[in-house]
Order: sequence, then structure tokens, then C-alpha cells
Amino acid sequence: MLNKIGDDTGVSKADLFISDLHLCQDRPHITQAFLAFLKSTATQARALYILGDLFEYWAGDDDMASHQPIVEGLRQLADGGVKLYLMHGNRDFLIGHEFCAAAKLTLLADPCLINLHGQTTLISHGDALCSDDVDYQAFRLQVREKKWQNDFLQQPLATRKAQITSMRARSEQEKSHKASAIMDVNPLALKQLLQEQHYPKLFIHGHTHRPQRQELSLDGHAITRWVLGDWYEQGGYLSCDALGCKSHTLK
Repeated sequence: MLNKIGDDTGVSKADLFISDLHLCQDRPHITQAFLAFLKSTATQARALYILGDLFEYWAGDDDMASHQPIVEGLRQLADGGVKLYLMHGNRDFLIGHEFCAAAKLTLLADPCLINLHGQTTLISHGDALCSDDVDYQAFRLQVREKKWQNDFLQQPLATRKAQITSMRARSEQEKSHKASAIMDVNPLALKQLLQEQHYPKLFIHGHTHRPQRQELSLDGHAITRWVLGDWYEQGGYLSCDALGCKSHTLK
């Protein structure tokens, strides 16, 4: 079903898309780059879509105080008239309504269909398409269960953070033994998703940290796939307006 998001085609301002910033205290320069982006480039946009993994991890909305500059930066951008949308990633899937309300973000389902300047567009974080990584998909299914999340969030914050640190260390160790192709999008899973969503004109996602533009021909339909980059070495964003989409790099 097409959401009535971004359907004001009379507005000439661009919509911006970012993902995989992985903001955390260990990389303060990335946080500073993001705050600068919010105060400069993003202020000229119609809307900003954050397609997952804004944070390296999220232990719960009760830890929001440690991310107050980010909350404030987002809220100021929203107060300036830019619409803000957020999608859960594989690292920050515990972001809840309290954070979204404080930052003035609208939380979107994954995947989500939107009207982007007259173009039917599918947006997603993208991790569900990495179906060859069977172990990760099992983990993904588990941690998105409401019972698992409720049980986890009932624990003390310090306990949750310790468990997340342990899970992250185990994940990094497991990834070091996996073939690179396993952690990329499975072509069949991609095809099935685009068919299920009735062949959108555009598909925008993140997660893989492999930015690219891909022109697809599927069952007689032309689809442009944009993969967003991460912010580890340099920031980046995709801007889309009535004339089309363009990838940008932030040093």
C-alpha cells in the first residue's frame, strides 16, 4: 500500500536519504559531521529519511540523555519545517516512540512505499534481503519479536549495555569468518521483494555499505536501485527531486 508520504509534488525542494551512520561515543567526529549536516545541507530539504542504523546500537529510549545533542539537532531541523522520517536498522531496532517524539521523527515500517516527486518509491534498511546469511536472519527474527524486546527492555540499562557489547563482539567475530558475498543482498530476495511491491520505479536502501546505482529490468519493468553508503570513512547522502536522484559525498 502506498503511503501518503512525500506526495506533495508541487514542492521543488529535494528529499534526502541517509543510512548507516552508526553514531557512537567512540567516533565523535562522525557525530559532529552529522550535526553539521543537520545545520547546513539538511535545512534546504523538504524531508530527511534515515533508513536505519543511525546509531551503532540502541539500548532503549531511557538512554536518550547520552544522545541529547543528536536529539536536539533533529528537533531543530524539524522545527525549521523539514519533515523527518526514521526506519529501524539492524543496530538500532529498539528505538521507540519516546525518542521519536523527542526528536520529532516519524517512525516508518520496513519496507515502506512512498510517493517521491511522482515516482512510486520503495525504501528499506535492506538487511532482510541478505538472506544467504542464515544465522543473521535467525537473529533478526528473534530480536524483532515483541516478547523478546519487552523482556530485554525490562532489564537494568547497565545490564542491557553489557549484553549488547557482548553480542556486538560475537557478531564481529562471526563476520570475520563469513564470505563477503553472504552479507550482500541476495538477487532472488531482491527480485521477490520488488515483485511483491508491484515494481516500484525506485528502490532505496542501505545496510550493505556498498553504495551503488543499479538499473534493473524485471518482468518488463524498469527499476532504479540506489544503495546508500555508510559514514565510517566519509559521509554521504542521496538527494531526490522532480528532476531525479543524485548521490553526494561529504568528506
